[in-house]
Amino acid sequence: MINTCEDSVFVWALAKFSLLAGNNFKEVGVQMEQDELKRQEDKCTQENPPACTAGCPIHVDARKLMRDIKNQDLKSALATLQKKQPFPGIIGRICDHPCENVCKRQDVGSPIAISALERYCVQDQSVKIAKVMKVPPKSQTVTVVGSGLRGLTAAYDLAKKGYKVSLFEKADRLGGNLWSFSEHQLPPEVIVEELSVLNRLNVQIELNKAINQQDLATLQKKFNVVYLGFADQSKEVLELLGQQDEVDPVTCATPITGIFSGSLIGNDSPIMAVADGRKAAVSIDRYLQGVSLTASREGEGAHGTKLFVNTKGITPLPVVPISDELGGYTAEEALQEASRCLDCQCLECVKACKYLENYGSYPKKYLRQIYNNDSIVMGMRHGNKMINSCSLCGLCAEVCPQGLDLGETCKATRESMVNKGKMPPSAHDFALRDMAFSNSDAFVLSRHQPGNNSSKYVFFPGCQLSASSPEQVEMVYAYLTEKLSGGVALMLRCCGAPADWAGEQNLYRSNLDDLVREWESLGKPKIIVACPTCHSMFRDKFPELVSLWELMADLDLPSQAIRVRGKQVAVQDACTARHEPVILDAVRNILTRQGFDIEELPYSKERTKCCGFGGLTSFANPELAKKIVEDRISESTTDYAAYCAMCRDNFASKGKRTFHLLDLLFGVNLEEASVRPSAGFSYRQENRAKLKRKLLESLWKETPPEREGAYRNINLLLNEKVQEIMEERRILIEDIQQVIEFAERTGRKFINPDNGHSLAHFRPVKVTYWVEYQAQEQGFVVLNVYSHRMEIVEESHE
Repeated sequence: MINTCEDSVFVWALAKFSLLAGNNFKEVGVQMEQDELKRQEDKCTQENPPACTAGCPIHVDARKLMRDIKNQDLKSALATLQKKQPFPGIIGRICDHPCENVCKRQDVGSPIAISALERYCVQDQSVKIAKVMKVPPKSQTVTVVGSGLRGLTAAYDLAKKGYKVSLFEKADRLGGNLWSFSEHQLPPEVIVEELSVLNRLNVQIELNKAINQQDLATLQKKFNVVYLGFADQSKEVLELLGQQDEVDPVTCATPITGIFSGSLIGNDSPIMAVADGRKAAVSIDRYLQGVSLTASREGEGAHGTKLFVNTKGITPLPVVPISDELGGYTAEEALQEASRCLDCQCLECVKACKYLENYGSYPKKYLRQIYNNDSIVMGMRHGNKMINSCSLCGLCAEVCPQGLDLGETCKATRESMVNKGKMPPSAHDFALRDMAFSNSDAFVLSRHQPGNNSSKYVFFPGCQLSASSPEQVEMVYAYLTEKLSGGVALMLRCCGAPADWAGEQNLYRSNLDDLVREWESLGKPKIIVACPTCHSMFRDKFPELVSLWELMADLDLPSQAIRVRGKQVAVQDACTARHEPVILDAVRNILTRQGFDIEELPYSKERTKCCGFGGLTSFANPELAKKIVEDRISESTTDYAAYCAMCRDNFASKGKRTFHLLDLLFGVNLEEASVRPSAGFSYRQENRAKLKRKLLESLWKETPPEREGAYRNINLLLNEKVQEIMEERRILIEDIQQVIEFAERTGRKFINPDNGHSLAHFRPVKVTYWVEYQAQEQGFVVLNVYSHRMEIVEESHE
């Protein structure tokens, strides 16, 4: 029924709003086991500390300190120091900087002068160190004997936790050996000011109080814990404890219950003394809480780090000299020196991959997001788009020092989503429909070479080359039948990669079964594949397999192959060929034989980048796919040579001069080939269908069957703007034809009373298509198109 009443105006407006708004509803889901998550997470080293922090006994975040100084934020710099240093005004002036010995900058120049930069931060009197926050007091009591850096640190740390701390010092002032530093390096007023924090923490201080064995016994009765933090550990502890002076190097515990002591003997390093006092404070806190003293202490003190830092290509730089040794770095000098910091991080995969960069983090966090996505019982699972946007190309594993392949996790997760019914149809619907077309009677073809009843070989060009350049498929097949004896069969269909990438394993296996049956019906010939993706899909499934490029590298090149001298091309290696050195070498061999000079892109061969098609990225996340293409084509101004049809077409669609290797082998005009536009989605399917019909007629003298569907008789009039919308929204000509044919046949459409335009929808499978159109004598003018995954349900009035 045709609606022309006033109510239809409202319905028209509502439908028009939907058409323009582009509403899309998605549901997501994923699953990953905890042990597998942990195993994968451990491969990512990004969260490991930089060498400077790991090499510092108390783990001062020197990397952040350098950032603070570069940002000229001294307040933040002091906060960074105070987070780990008990008395930053003191430690920042006297630290013996073991961190500098492991600084990665020394691999490309001199290590960063971290100690001098700490001094710069603490000597500026205009910026004050933040006050220490008090915490609720605890009932337990601790006494600390000795006010050197060990005792001071232990007292400070325990008082900050709320313990009632008393500090005994045999001299008439706190600080022990701190007073032995020169007044220039460590002014007395700084010592007094810095140690005054103990008063604010309510530490009870007893000066001129030397402790003997009798006093120690009294302290044991009065306090829950006694800590001996002497400068001369071996001598003074022996005097107090006698034969029980053995100290556990991990926990600082002595054989006497409740008595702890410094564990370092004969070490006058200020920062090591601080670390020793802090280690004891941790043990005392655990002791008073009644928990293990030894558990989870591997990260204490200086240690190595797994963080990978690539210094390749970094310009070596020497340390910035201090113009005034007495005054230390000026603000300008400190800024220059801090700017030499490499800001050590791994991020090798993020540097290489636009997908990983796009989401603003790194694999360890992505893995956690994927796992957490599965814990959602109701509501949106926001990790879905990220999971479906990965190219599954394996570049991350190639550049990762630990071989972490996030693509493996994303692929397994997609399979889980499909199995659980949580994969939204919008993600891969178009790609799977396109695969279904390639495996339908419209394209599928298996034939022995004309005049032969058996075949030694079978040529499998793949669906994308057939869609992009069907004439090249014809030329290659003619070349192979000329060069190879024993018969060369032809097989047209899709290898099943879209189903595999989409997580549709049942569909993939079903497609593979059909393919195997066709191959067996041909006598199990050796398969020649032109598409590197097909090669990767078949590699472990067919015993006899060879790449077209490997084969041609050993044969005479076609007579019409272009010969040049000294023309440079940059090779775009297919991501699915990254682990196929024979293919990589064969392509270069062919180009060299033709006279081309080869430029290797920064990421090439086993480190090549995806073109944005792999893993169905361009379907799940078109915006990201565009960034991937733009990133890749920006790497060189040289013309590119590709041997993957999608690589060539994606690059050409963005204006990059790109040849397919077959363009160069079969005498195509170079200038025309380099700018040949990519076939639109509708025409890619039509090219496949035409290729089959043409080959049946020309080679096997068979009459192709008529393609079914009355809608094919609908003549469409499309302007450039509508065609752009169709490409962007993955809408085919036949989709529009089906909508109009259905509307015109049933009368189920809205008519705009103002201009007579018709608006209709049709849902052939999972997608609803809307078309605004106007009938004319020559056909139907298409004014606008839209698709969505909502289903229009009519209300019954019975």
